[in-house]
Amino acid sequence: MQYTKPLARLIEEFQKLPGIGPKSAQRMAFHILKMPSAEVQKFCDAIIYAKEKIKYCRTCFNMSSEDPCEICSDERRDKHTICVVSETRDLIALERTREYKGLYHVLQGVISPLDGISPDDLRVKELLNRLGSDIEEIILALNPSVEGEATSLYLSRLIKPLGIKVTRIAFGLPVGADLEYADEVTLAKALEGRREIL
Repeated sequence: MQYTKPLARLIEEFQKLPGIGPKSAQRMAFHILKMPSAEVQKFCDAIIYAKEKIKYCRTCFNMSSEDPCEICSDERRDKHTICVVSETRDLIALERTREYKGLYHVLQGVISPLDGISPDDLRVKELLNRLGSDIEEIILALNPSVEGEATSLYLSRLIKPLGIKVTRIAFGLPVGADLEYADEVTLAKALEGRREIL
């Protein structure tokens, strides 16, 4: 059965979102159509407002409605450490732990030759420009994918000669996982990232 044109267009637009297939797009479209007009207008306004107000911080390239962002302008943050992440959502995940108190730098992606993304397409130059005498450590918090590994290695080779400590977050087993079900790469990373019990 063919959808009426406005509904087909709405479904098509939802399918452009990451992780949304035809069935999910259809469910979303029908849900929107069942909502009261005032709620749909609020939804549309929220999208437009976010698109107009949210920009990239000129210092760390985090998404924010302020420039510099709330983290860069927070005087309580440790100004000697920068945690490098690929996307703002990774920064948010780290912030939710409430463990890290330093600064961030968002690369806006990772090196991926297959996708045509080179170091020049990322915020690498801007990171290097931030590395003054007050920076003592760079923490690389990139995903343990091939692209994340390549990006970490690339950054490490650029930063280490500057005399700055370069560390990497540990990878391994999630809390509550069973060893027997873990894959070899995850177990290898868990062993590699082991530390002494104090």
